[in-house]
Amino acid sequence: MQSFVGRPWVAVLGLVLSSPAALAQSAAIAPVQGQVLDAAGSAPLPGAVVRWQEAASAGTTTDANGKFTLVRPARGEASHLIINFLGYKADTLTVAATDQAFVRVSLRRTVELGEVKVEERAPAYSSLTPTNTQIITSRDLTKSACCNLAESFETNAAVEVSTTDAVSGAKQIQLLGLDGAYSLLTVDNLPALRGLATPYRLSYLSGTWIEGIDIIKGMGSVVNGYESISGQVNVRLKEPEKAERLLFNAYGNDLGKFDLNLNLATPLSTKLSTALLLHSDHLGRRVDRNKDGFLDLPLATQYNLFNKWKYKSGTGIVSEVGLGALRETREGGQVEFRRDAPGPYYGTTLTTDRYTGFAKTSYTWPGRPYQSLGLLLSGTSHAFDSRYGIRTYDGTQRTGLATLLFQSVLGTTAHTYRLGLSYLHDNYQEVYKDGYTYASEPEAVRYQREHRNRYERVPGGFAEYTYQNARNLTLVGGLRLDHHNLYGWVLTPRLNVKYDVLTNTVLRLAAGTGFRTANPIAENAGMLVSSREFAISNNLRPERAWNVGGSFTQYFTLAGRPATFVADYYHTEFQNQVVADAYTLPTLLQIGNLEPGGRSFSRSFQAEVQVELLKGLQAKAAYKYLDVQTTYGGELLPKALTPQHRLFANLGYATAFDKWRGDLTTQWFGQRPLAHNPAMSGHTHGTDPTPLTLNYAPRYALLNAQVTRAFKRLEVYVGVENLTNYRQPDAIAGAAAPFGPTFDAAMIWGPTYGRLTYAGLRFTIE
Repeated sequence: MQSFVGRPWVAVLGLVLSSPAALAQSAAIAPVQGQVLDAAGSAPLPGAVVRWQEAASAGTTTDANGKFTLVRPARGEASHLIINFLGYKADTLTVAATDQAFVRVSLRRTVELGEVKVEERAPAYSSLTPTNTQIITSRDLTKSACCNLAESFETNAAVEVSTTDAVSGAKQIQLLGLDGAYSLLTVDNLPALRGLATPYRLSYLSGTWIEGIDIIKGMGSVVNGYESISGQVNVRLKEPEKAERLLFNAYGNDLGKFDLNLNLATPLSTKLSTALLLHSDHLGRRVDRNKDGFLDLPLATQYNLFNKWKYKSGTGIVSEVGLGALRETREGGQVEFRRDAPGPYYGTTLTTDRYTGFAKTSYTWPGRPYQSLGLLLSGTSHAFDSRYGIRTYDGTQRTGLATLLFQSVLGTTAHTYRLGLSYLHDNYQEVYKDGYTYASEPEAVRYQREHRNRYERVPGGFAEYTYQNARNLTLVGGLRLDHHNLYGWVLTPRLNVKYDVLTNTVLRLAAGTGFRTANPIAENAGMLVSSREFAISNNLRPERAWNVGGSFTQYFTLAGRPATFVADYYHTEFQNQVVADAYTLPTLLQIGNLEPGGRSFSRSFQAEVQVELLKGLQAKAAYKYLDVQTTYGGELLPKALTPQHRLFANLGYATAFDKWRGDLTTQWFGQRPLAHNPAMSGHTHGTDPTPLTLNYAPRYALLNAQVTRAFKRLEVYVGVENLTNYRQPDAIAGAAAPFGPTFDAAMIWGPTYGRLTYAGLRFTIE
């Protein structure tokens, strides 16, 4: 038998339609009929692909009984019939022109293959998924320092990472111009790092733990829940059976920060394997390069570990278990501030304890690789104590999620479906004290103002149907129905369509709704580092939004080398949003529901080209346009700190066998509006009949570079971020009097500490 060599997505989906050319053959040539069975149990295999080797475009799939009918090629000589099915070895039969017999084929299951090293790089934009998905590989993650998840997007144009303030060191992502809270962040396709973890969550995953990152724009699958509004970022951690046996990474920079990472993975038997992922980082040096009296970065220490186990029975059962623990402390503020003896100095402190666990078990029916039943369980305990000057903010979140998922086909694998039940348990306890007491305020009223507790119980069910005709159309429609104990029934419809106009031209459309409960303090933690008072409405409603958009992808060759062009546009329209208004009253952050009759929307356009200019020289460039507006005080205004225009370019070069690698990344940011500084206390936009005059941050560019030298098991890298040493002038307003009414460290639009140089090494045993 000869091996089947073809397009792997055909094998995965098991779908090839009969072509018009095949149907037009002479009726004098009788079609071939047959049945495809499982060799082990002689069970029929519906959805198996049957085609002629001599006419690759002509084919069919077996029916529910494993039977098929296939028109012969027009020519009269013997032909080769190829039968392929996911999870089984392909078979090839020689069928003579005069052979009228009924063909019965028994396929044997495949065995585990040894490691295959693929030198050709796959396109960053997937041509297979129905969603607009960009893939960041583990190789891409080595193009920059990538000490944690926040730094994993530095060579990517789709996601922006911004600093929330100039003191705490917190960072957040933006997708489609919306804050990271509107992007569903999943780890191994399980919702994670959500809720109260939002301000600092990007530092909770080490870059060396990550096998790859999938960035999905627009509405994703209903299987992952109802919270996604702008998209999904799925982080794939390294698998125990595939990861390096040992990976050690050490990193240090000129600010005095050090990172140590150790990954250990081993198979304990043919069925059981485990991986232990360890991370620690420490910044103990007090640095104030701009001489404003504040640390440029907070002192911080983190200890983080994750242990992952995987069991494969060989009889259809696969089980994964993961356990993680994290401890982090931070201390920022004025250079003279000390956590144990704060004195008259302004400071911020944070202590976080986080514990996570998950279990995933699936069973696949023998002889039916398309049919499976899975149980997904995850739990999180996240607790922190924090201080911002005279304010304190403490919180605890206990989250549990359970999902039961069944997947099968309708007749053939051209029609697949997923059904499931889920249950979400969220218990939030927050204590926010602004440092002020009011003699006229009753004790009960003060307690209610300072304590924000919320208990959510959300059972739900979902269904998702996928149709693919194996040539050019994929349609995924999903519907969720959940019952929220606080807000009642929630209906979530979503639709994704992929259409291959030509072999290398792909169109995608996406539409659907999202629903989420906001955490107003955690999601605006950067504003705590200012003199603004928080005024939070007591009747906050859940956020609801529609997202509609699509993309155009063209794969082509330039000078004989592969290239990709992608353009996409997405519009997000909120029916309700929890709006943090820093425009109306400069001394107050008003947090409430979207005004009656008001609007809040995001329009995002991005165009990107990726090309291999020369052998080993990769280039990509992108332009992004964002129009993000919300009604504040009766006036539709652009969202603060969101640039309308952005340019991105990256050059990467690798010599033969990757002995030397170099990367150069440039990002240019257009003007972005600024909310008014608290010093402008005389301005009250809400009562001023004249249009609001906005202040804008200037345009600027950032340049990052890295060079890596690889040996047999060792890689040494050096790099520089912000090569031109650009800094935001006067990043902290009122820095001389941080307890005064003009203090504001939240209007951060550019780098605060200038150029950063670093070096590191990676030692690997495969």
